[in-house]
This record gives sequence, C-alpha cells and structure tokens, in this order.
Amino acid sequence: MTDKTIVLAFSGGLDTSFCVPYLQEQGYAVHTVFADTGGVDAEERAFIEQRAVELGVTSHVTVDGGAAIWDGFVKPFVWAGEGYQGQYPLLVSDRYLIVEATLKRAAELGTRAIAHGCTGMGNDQVRFDLAVKALGDYGIVAPIREIQKEHTEVRAYEQAYLEARGFGVRAKQKAYTINENLLGLTMSGGEIDRWQAPGEGAAGWCKPRADWPEQPLRVKLGFENGEAVTLDGARIAGHELLAKLNGLFAQYGVGRGLYTGDTTIGLKGRIIFEAPGLAALLVAHRALEEAVLSKQQNRFKPEVARKWVELVYEGFFHDPLKTDLEAFLASSQATVNGEVVLETHGGIVNAVAIDSPHILNAKGATYAQAADWGVAEAEGFIKLFGMSSTLWAEVNRK
Repeated sequence: MTDKTIVLAFSGGLDTSFCVPYLQEQGYAVHTVFADTGGVDAEERAFIEQRAVELGVTSHVTVDGGAAIWDGFVKPFVWAGEGYQGQYPLLVSDRYLIVEATLKRAAELGTRAIAHGCTGMGNDQVRFDLAVKALGDYGIVAPIREIQKEHTEVRAYEQAYLEARGFGVRAKQKAYTINENLLGLTMSGGEIDRWQAPGEGAAGWCKPRADWPEQPLRVKLGFENGEAVTLDGARIAGHELLAKLNGLFAQYGVGRGLYTGDTTIGLKGRIIFEAPGLAALLVAHRALEEAVLSKQQNRFKPEVARKWVELVYEGFFHDPLKTDLEAFLASSQATVNGEVVLETHGGIVNAVAIDSPHILNAKGATYAQAADWGVAEAEGFIKLFGMSSTLWAEVNRK
C-alpha cells in the first residue's frame, strides 16, 4: 500500500467532493468513509456511494452510526436539556462520531493520514481537529482551509474546479450549505448569510404553515432514567424513536428556527435549523423533570447543562470535564421515569399530561387550591423568608 494513503470523511456534498480530486492530484490514494448518522434516505445513501465511485476513490465504505449518535450524544444532550445560547440544539455533533468512524477505517488501512472537508471559516474544523488530536497522533489534511489562502470565494472555486474536471454539482449545493443527520438539518449560505429573509428554496424537513395537517398530533413518550424508551407504548431503539419523531413532528413544522450564534472562531453564524424530533424529546423530558426533581435540582442543573453544551459546541467532546458533568447529569436522572403525552397543532409542541410514580405531590396541599397549614404558619414563613429585605426597607425607608 502506498505511503500516501489517506482516509477522507465523505458526505458527497460540494466540499468533500472537491477534496477527492484535490487530494488525488497531490498524489494521495483517497479512501472515503461515509458515516450514516441517520439524516439520509436509501436514495441519498446510494447517491453518496455512487458519487464516491464517480470521483474515482480507491475505496469507499458506509458506516451505520445511528445507535452511536443516540448513546454518545442524544442521551446526555436530552439529560442536559439546553440548547447552545438557549436555542441551537447542537445538530452537528455527529462530527465526533464521524471522526471515530474515520479513524477506525484508517486503522484498518494502516495509515495515520486523515482528511476532512471542513472550511477554514467554520466551527466544524475545530470539532474535527480537536477530536482527532484527543484520540491519537494523526496527520490532518484540510483541503478547504488550504485553498482559502488563495481564493476568497471558496465555494465558487470548488464548483468551478469540479466542473472543469467533468464532475457535476447539484443545484441546491450551489445555493446553500446543507447538513442533515439523525439530529436534524442545518442550512446556511445565500440570503441567509446576507441577513435577509430565507427564500422559498431554503426549505428542509419541516412543512410550511399551509401544509400542516388539520388534526392535532398526540404521542406518548415513556422514559426510564431520563432516556426515552417507548413511543405510544411500544419499546423501540433510541435512534429509531428519534427518526420516527422527526417524521411525525416535521409534518407540523415543529423544531424549525432561524438562529444567529457566537461561533467558536469568533464570527457571527446565521443558520436555519430544523430538529423536530429533538424538540419533542426536550419538551417531554423537561416536563417530566419539572415534576419529579427537587427545586434545588431544577435550579442547579441548567448551570451544568450550559457548560456541557459549550464544551460539545466548541470541540471539547473528549475533555475530562465533559465526562465529569455527564456523571452529574446521569445521577440526576434516577427518578426521571414515567410517561409524557405531547400534543401539537403545529409550530410548537406542549406536554399536556404526565404520569410518574415520582411526581412530588404533597399529600395535604395543592398549589393555590388547598393547604394543610394555617394562617400563623404562613405569616411566620413569610416574615422569616423576607426578613433581610424587610429590614433593609425599614432601615432605609427615610
């Protein structure tokens, strides 16, 4: 085998398609890996495999990554229950699973040369590179970063480069950068990057308002130790459950957002994201947690969650602090057991019913309805609870 063997993480899109002839022209024997993390159907999967063959790769393998992304990301993310900056549900976290699949293929081929199609303008390069560095000593080649030194309009250059060598570029790839996986879909480029309203072409999984079904959707999710394990009473593998939720709630436009974030590299990033299944899971899980966790748990847990989310967003997927935080999150889920009924009429989803043996109901009292204590106890509590503030007011009133 040539000592210029390299393994390229491949998606069949514009960037990774460009990488193949670029690397070949530098003398590499290019082996591609597509880690199918659940965002493509059989037709798209076949297209990706055919695209690799068309580009002339030395070998191509497809790896199923749905179960890995559920266990490695979805479970702790739902336990955390927070989006990045309160909004973005970390939809590109499959990058870490892609790295693992790429390194496994490199080990099979006996090479320590890795390539990816991440641009020098985005966060994915940080996630990919830091994950690789955490897992071993590898040489990383990033063709898109290399051409950025000489070409300011990188995507236009990539398109022209491929077309000059007889390789077509799909129309949608010309207008937008699109990422899809089991977690959801992100879209940037075009008018989105220009801070304008998204055009009709900026459409993904979520149906527009005019196409929402007339009848509301209701589903029941069952949780064990904070993990969703049943859908409408049927036990189902996590990644299959999320795929079903994506299909159901996308019909009602749930989980679509237009978001501007503070990226790892310091630029403002504006994207459309669609995560119908994750949106449903987060609502159900949060509703169950609110009912079964103590007040102090519910108050403190978001602080841990925000730090966990920041680590994952910024590329520190293998940092020991992330493991430490996940130990806390897992401990907090011991009583997060029960069933939640979700309902949507379109656009948003609500948890309308909760059933759990761990709901913190007081036997003799119901908020704002009934109590098993008297006036003196209530007044005494208020006096002591507010004493510091009341004293300040009395001393400084004049």
